[in-house]
Amino acid sequence: MYRINCIGILTSGGDAPGMNAAIRSVTRTAIFNGIQVKAIYRGYKGLITGEIKEFHTEDVSNIIQRGGTILKTARCKEFMTPEGRQVAFETMQREGIDALVVIGGDGTFTGAHIFGQEYNVPIVGVPGTIDNDLWGTDSTIGYDTAMNTIVEAVDKIRDTANSHERLFFVEVMGRDAGFLALNSALASGAEAAIIPERLTKEDQLEELIKNGFRKSKNSSIVIVAESPNTGGAQGLAERMHTEHPEYDVRVTILGHLQRGGSPKAYDRILASRMGVAAIDALLDEQRSIMIGIVNDEIVHVPFSKAIKDDKQVNPDKLGVLQILSI
Repeated sequence: MYRINCIGILTSGGDAPGMNAAIRSVTRTAIFNGIQVKAIYRGYKGLITGEIKEFHTEDVSNIIQRGGTILKTARCKEFMTPEGRQVAFETMQREGIDALVVIGGDGTFTGAHIFGQEYNVPIVGVPGTIDNDLWGTDSTIGYDTAMNTIVEAVDKIRDTANSHERLFFVEVMGRDAGFLALNSALASGAEAAIIPERLTKEDQLEELIKNGFRKSKNSSIVIVAESPNTGGAQGLAERMHTEHPEYDVRVTILGHLQRGGSPKAYDRILASRMGVAAIDALLDEQRSIMIGIVNDEIVHVPFSKAIKDDKQVNPDKLGVLQILSI
């Protein structure tokens, strides 16, 4: 039996509200089980440079409500190289770290999967990404809060859209996935969502115009995923100016506004449950898995599937959006 006496915890990739709640949960669950906790700052970069501090229960007091990540995060090109990963492993050995809990998204788990295979390191991933694009889990930490942030912003934009009888393209995050765009469009009463998943099937902008999306309204809001495949809100607005100059078009790009803010209750609860499950999995000698949630039950998803299999948007929701936009 592989005995774990000390774990390292890090956050990597884009920050997401609820990451601090996950850090708190992992830290306190490990301590509850008699395991030492070493906090690794700035993601895999800190694992290479040795930016590491022992965490006690008081180190994670009063952070459940805070956005961002107290451990900071950074992209790390060095960790993508065999040489960088070797230095990272040597740091783990020097610090006495037996296993890792990594909080992040697709890129984070890709690095963890390779590292775990090369050095036989037990690693468990906790999905923290606002895009909600990881296969094997119904939701990722930060997604619900980001969606609520978008809806609040769109509610405000609609006030001015109505006042000036304008068409607004509102750009949200989701380079390869339309979960934020589609679900925030439904929740905010937007007229349409333009998402990367549908681009191979039709010209979504032309379909929008053809369906006469403003026939009964004096203003309209269209949520656009930031994907280069969609052209983004600015690209669509330029097309409208050229092809349909009769519309008064405006663009709002929400950008990093979506990442910030205090996590909503759902993300705090999800992060707390997943953090406990991550330590339980390590104690059960699990490795190279992501903690997921399906039908409100914790599941274990192999890294290989979480990062390689495509998570699909629910096509029924597109139909609901079209019906309700008349």
